[in-house]
Amino acid sequence: MKHTRMRAAVAAASLTTLALGLGACSSGGGEDGGTEEDSGAVTIDAEHSVGAMEDFAAGTTFKATEPVEFSLMYRDHPNYPVLEDWSIFQHLEADHNVTFERTDVPLADWDQKKALLIGSGEGSELIPVTYPGQETQFVSGGALLPVSDYLDYMPNFSQKVEEWGLQAELDNLRQDDGKFYLLPGIREVPDVQYTVVIRDDLWKKAGITEDPATWEDFAADLKKVKDANPELDYAFSDRWTDTQPLGALMNVMGPNFDAAGGWGYNNVWYDQAAGEFVFNGASDGYKGMVSTLAGMVADKTMDPEITQNDDQAKAKFFAGKSAAISGNTQEITAYRDAFEDAGKDADLRMLVIPGGPAGDLLASSRLSSGLMISSKAAENPGFKAMLQYVDWQYYSDEGMEFAQWGVEGETFSRGSDGVRTMNEDISWNAINVGAPKALNTDFGYSNGVFLLANGSSQDLLESVMSDEVKEWTRAVLDRKETLPIAPAARLNEMELEQASLLDTQLKDAVLAATAGFITGQRSLDEWDAYVAEMDGLGSSQLIETYNTALERQK
Repeated sequence: MKHTRMRAAVAAASLTTLALGLGACSSGGGEDGGTEEDSGAVTIDAEHSVGAMEDFAAGTTFKATEPVEFSLMYRDHPNYPVLEDWSIFQHLEADHNVTFERTDVPLADWDQKKALLIGSGEGSELIPVTYPGQETQFVSGGALLPVSDYLDYMPNFSQKVEEWGLQAELDNLRQDDGKFYLLPGIREVPDVQYTVVIRDDLWKKAGITEDPATWEDFAADLKKVKDANPELDYAFSDRWTDTQPLGALMNVMGPNFDAAGGWGYNNVWYDQAAGEFVFNGASDGYKGMVSTLAGMVADKTMDPEITQNDDQAKAKFFAGKSAAISGNTQEITAYRDAFEDAGKDADLRMLVIPGGPAGDLLASSRLSSGLMISSKAAENPGFKAMLQYVDWQYYSDEGMEFAQWGVEGETFSRGSDGVRTMNEDISWNAINVGAPKALNTDFGYSNGVFLLANGSSQDLLESVMSDEVKEWTRAVLDRKETLPIAPAARLNEMELEQASLLDTQLKDAVLAATAGFITGQRSLDEWDAYVAEMDGLGSSQLIETYNTALERQK
C-alpha cells in the first residue's frame, strides 16, 4: 500500500452478499431524491463551506471558489497503474480546483485493506469502488457519513434518482436507523454485459441460425452442435468457475428461474407471490436451474470441469475443443484476438440471454459500485465543496462524460450531431484497437475510481460500445423484463450478527452441493435430503430472522 500526498500540478464475500439485503424498503419518496425518513437533513455551516459554490445546481459545472484538497482511498488497478501526471488529475486541479491526498491500495488487497483502514480510523474521506451492502459492516462503528442526511447538497444525484425511478432501490440501502451510508453507482437501464459466446460457424454447421428462446432450448442446441462437430470434446466448457461453480453463467441464468445463482447467489430470496423471504438454495427455482445444468453434463454436452480456471477454459475454446464459453461485451474482443493470433478462423457471436420457467427476466437492481464518505469528512473546512464535487463528478452528465471520455479536443472530438469520436491515437475497448495510447492507462479516464456504473446513462454507456455490442445490448433490453424490486429487511444489530454467523456456512454448503448435483457426483434424487441438511445448518432460522424484520417494517 502506498500513501501519497499528491497535487496534480501542471502535470482520477459472503457477508457482503448477505449485506445486499440489509437495507430497507420504504414507501413514498420526495422529488429531492429522499423520503420522509430524510427529515433529519443536516445544514452545513459557513465554517465547513470553504470553496463551496453558492449557485451550485443540477447541470452546473463544479469549480471550487478556492483550491480544496480531499483525502481519497484510491484503488490502484494493475491494468492501468496510477500515474501522478495523468490528465484527469491535471484537469481536476486546473479546471475544478480539486486535488487529492491519495492513499493507494492495490486492487488485489482492496477490500481487505479498505476494511482495515476504515476499522482503524485511518480511512480516507472519499472511499470509492464500494458495492451496495459492503458499507453495512462499518455503520455501527460510526465510521461512515449518513449521506442520506445531505441530499440537499447533491442536486444531480437527486435529479437522476427521480428521473430514472430509482427511489425504491435507493430506499433498500437504508439501515435500521432509516439512513443510508453509501452513494451508489446508478444506471439508467439495467446492466447487461455477460452471456454465452458461441462459435457461430459451428452452430450454423449444426443448422442452428436463431438464438435459443430458453435455457432448455440452449441445452438442446448444445446437443445438436456436439453431434454435428464430433471433433469437439464438449460443446460448452465454461470459465469464471474457479472461485465458485459457474459464477458468471448461473448469475445470468438465475432470474429466469426465479432464483439467484453464481456470483449473485444470496441465501435469502424474496418470493413475490408469497410476500415473504425464502431460502434461495432450496427453492424450486434454484432446483430447476441446477437440474438444467446437470442435464447438460449428463448429456456430455457441457464440460463437467466446473471448477477449472479461466486459462484452462479458454485454451479449450481456442484449440477448438469446445464451441461455447461464458463471455461479456469486453471479452468477445479478446476472444477474437486470441483466435487471430493463433491463425484460426472462428465466427464468434454473443447469444441474447435465454429465458426460463419464470420468464425472460433480468435482476432488478440498477445500483452499482459507489462511494462511501467517512464521517470525519464533515470536519473538513471544504466539506460542502466536497459534496458538490462528488455530486458533479459522479452524477452530472458533464462529470460522467469527463470521467469516461476525458476532455474534448484532448482525447476526443464531438461532431455537430453530438457524436463523440476518440482521437485516433487513443484506444478504449473496441475503439481504435492497436492505437499507441490507452484512455485509462495513459490519461486516467474510464477509471472505476471516478466513474460509477460505467457512466450510468444509456447514452454514455452506448457511446463507448461497438455497433455489435450496442445491437446486442438493445436486443437483450428489448426482450427482457426486470424483476420487481424486492423489499430489503432492516435487520437490527443483533439480527445482523445472528444472520452473519449462519450465512457463510450455509452459502459454502449450498455451493458445494450445487457442484455435486451439476456434475452428477450427487443425484438430484437426494434433493430433499440436501434441503434437510441446509435446515440443520440454520436455513430456517436465517429466513425467520429476515421475515421477522420484514414484518416489523410493515
